[in-house]
Amino acid sequence: MDREKAIKAVADFLAAVGEDVTREGLKDTPARVADMYAELLSGNGDDAARHLSKTFAVQSGDIVIEKDITFSSMCEHHLMPFFGKMAIAYLPDKKVAGLSKLARTVEVYARRLQLQEQLTSQVAEAVYKYLGARGVFVLCEAEHTCMTCRGVKKPGSKTVTYSTAGDFPAEKIAEVVALLK
Repeated sequence: MDREKAIKAVADFLAAVGEDVTREGLKDTPARVADMYAELLSGNGDDAARHLSKTFAVQSGDIVIEKDITFSSMCEHHLMPFFGKMAIAYLPDKKVAGLSKLARTVEVYARRLQLQEQLTSQVAEAVYKYLGARGVFVLCEAEHTCMTCRGVKKPGSKTVTYSTAGDFPAEKIAEVVALLK
């Protein structure tokens, strides 16, 4: 990210909405906002392959589930946050990832301008591709501030998406969903 360009853009935006960017409360705001967006969008410089490369051999091919992985992301339509929880279930093929690596994979994709549907499928595809899982099922539930703070103003409403990759049989999906309840 070009920090100086971002600082100028925020200052220009504040001026465009009628604010005095030289007043005490706003004089450092453009830099703070630029730094905040650099953090919130840091996933652009990260790669899920790096996180999912740390694996451990296993004999079993039973389902592995990591649930309640919290995340926050930024809606690419309104530049407003959405946040929620994700569950990743996968069928290993002789290796499993360290559990923190699944959460780190979620962060790689959540720390970008996003759509929830895209975020869900990107995580599923990454676990399938980089971990070499036989099948993956990802369930995501999130609250979008573009729905709760503006527009329709429906706080508490949640959006649920799921994505599969590889061979994850329907009966296994039903089993995972039951376990997540």
